[in-house]
Amino acid sequence: MTHRILFVCLGNICRSPTAEGVLRQMARERGIAVTIDSAGTGDWHVGKPPYGPMQAAAATRGYDLSGLRARQVSRGDFDRFDLILAMDTENMAALQALCPAARAGQLRLFTDFAPDSGMDHVPDPYFTRDFEGALTLIEAASRGLLDHLSA
Repeated sequence: MTHRILFVCLGNICRSPTAEGVLRQMARERGIAVTIDSAGTGDWHVGKPPYGPMQAAAATRGYDLSGLRARQVSRGDFDRFDLILAMDTENMAALQALCPAARAGQLRLFTDFAPDSGMDHVPDPYFTRDFEGALTLIEAASRGLLDHLSA
């Protein structure tokens, strides 16, 4: 079975593309079949690559985000993906407003898969400037998500 997962943050240039890249690599290493994409609730960065400092932080850990491009989440995503993971409650609220009622069970916070982190959201490094901290949390949540998918 191939799991279809969409990561969602605000602009789709930091957190969600990083989660896409990290999970794709970790899933490949574990032999777990996934289809992964990322999107933003906003449209400011559509067509642009991930933010340079985020790409640099990811590259130091072996993740290549350079081929990714930002897009905005759409209503059709609820049909294309089994699981849609928001990076924070603001993005979760935007997704809930867009989500058909029958698909509400697809929505989760990404940090649900990193309960030991003590975090209820992935802080936005575009504003916090903590690219390493965001990446560490994304790696932890990705490991938890893959454990969940393989259980």
